[in-house]
Amino acid sequence: MNRYIKEFLHRGLLFGGFGPIVIGIVYYILEQSVPDFSLSGPQVCLAIVSTYVLAFLQAGASVFHQIEAWAIPKALLCHFSVLYAAYVLCYWVNAWIPFEPLVLLIFTATFVIGYLLICVIVYLSTRIISRRLNEKLR
Repeated sequence: MNRYIKEFLHRGLLFGGFGPIVIGIVYYILEQSVPDFSLSGPQVCLAIVSTYVLAFLQAGASVFHQIEAWAIPKALLCHFSVLYAAYVLCYWVNAWIPFEPLVLLIFTATFVIGYLLICVIVYLSTRIISRRLNEKLR
C-alpha cells in the first residue's frame, strides 16, 4: 500500500473522532439556546456518522501537501476538492443547507473565500518563520 494512502488513513483515524465531539457541542449549545429544540434518533445518528467521515477526510486530506512529487497547485486543488465535496455532502445529507442552486452558490463562494484566506495566512506565516530561521542561520 502506498505510504501516502497509509498516512491518509492514519490521520483520518486519529482525528475523525473530533467530528462527533464538535457536533455534540453544537447540538448542546442549540439545545440550550433554541426553545423546543429536539432531534430524532436517526438525525443524531446521521450527524455523528457524517461528521466523523467529514473529520476523517479533512484530516486525511492534509497528506496531499506532503507528496513531494506534486506541484503546490495540484496539492491545493486535491485538498480543496476533497474538503469541498466532504463539506457539501455532509451539509446536504444533514439538511443543514437546502438543495438549492443559490444556496450552493453562496456556500461555494464562502468556502472558496475562507479557503483562500487560510492559504494566504499559512503562506505568510511560513514565509515569516522561514525568514527568521534563515537570519538565525547566518
